[in-house]
Amino acid sequence: MALLYERICAHVLEQLRRGALRPGDRVPSEMELATQFTVSRITSKRALEVLREAGLVERIRGKGTFVVRRLPDLTDLTVPLRTSPRRETLSIAYIVPSMSEAFGLDLLNTIEERCAEHGAHLLVRRTHGRQTDEEKAVDSLVATVDGLIVFPVYGDFYNASLLRQVLDGFPVVLVDRQLSGIPVSAVLTDNVAAARALTQRLLDQGHEHIAFVSPPAVNTSSIEERLEGFRAAFAGHKLAQPYELTDLRSTLPGSTTTESVRADMDKIRSFREQRPEVTAYFACEYNLARMVDRALGGDRVIACFDSPGDSIGGPPYLHVRQNQTEMGQRAVDLLLAQLRGEQVPNLSYVPFELIDAET
Repeated sequence: MALLYERICAHVLEQLRRGALRPGDRVPSEMELATQFTVSRITSKRALEVLREAGLVERIRGKGTFVVRRLPDLTDLTVPLRTSPRRETLSIAYIVPSMSEAFGLDLLNTIEERCAEHGAHLLVRRTHGRQTDEEKAVDSLVATVDGLIVFPVYGDFYNASLLRQVLDGFPVVLVDRQLSGIPVSAVLTDNVAAARALTQRLLDQGHEHIAFVSPPAVNTSSIEERLEGFRAAFAGHKLAQPYELTDLRSTLPGSTTTESVRADMDKIRSFREQRPEVTAYFACEYNLARMVDRALGGDRVIACFDSPGDSIGGPPYLHVRQNQTEMGQRAVDLLLAQLRGEQVPNLSYVPFELIDAET
């Protein structure tokens, strides 16, 4: 039985013999062939590479693939074509806003280790939380790698370059976040369930007045889902009251300045003065938890996502611990499955844990 890429090679060879493709003609692109034969882009790429090694086509970066000007004798040429016995190494790019001890470093380490296990090269590109940099990274990398793992930046709108690659069928896996309504594979924590469980823990501890603290919820962040989980936890608790402080901005990419931190801390103190009944604060991320702690002088219970600890003191806050190891492994595995032409789920949730603070 012919391999998938061999079917494409046989088709192009037949086109050459019939004269449907002549010297200098443009050959269909990787994406066009992938669509025509219902295969992955890596399969069509392999077919074009085999045709190149056989001396039938030439590939010109930025322009496409063309039939060579002087074709060899096609009479005795058969599929599989005789090519040099080399194994093409996969290249995977990981596009990430930033990394920290609280969240991101373990994810990167796992992605790198998983790629190494499969003999794939890994390129890492940081976007510093800027969508323009993310778009440039996507545009530049798709021409040189086989697939993308992307940690989308915070923003109101989806990255147009990323959307274009997804809709064109380029292998892409998102981590930590999903693009609602977009058919792209994403590996993440069930933020609704995790936030609900964390809020429930605070309610079980006797806190009836709890405040959710975050930047504004936008399309490409997990804040909206965490806020949904926070609100859902109060169903059935008639005496409990949820509060929301969701206009803090100093932890957003490019916004962490002395002035913005002071402004947010003033907002937190003002909120406490207006809502003195609040006894617990649920911060959507670790750095905001630290800010609340600093602003309130440690006189309230604080919970958050992803609180790092140390070998002596342990984690300072009750928190949701996301499973970065499984997230990274599954992201690489799903991307490799796409490259093999397999169907993969749009959403893949990894488990989480509730970790108590060390007191």
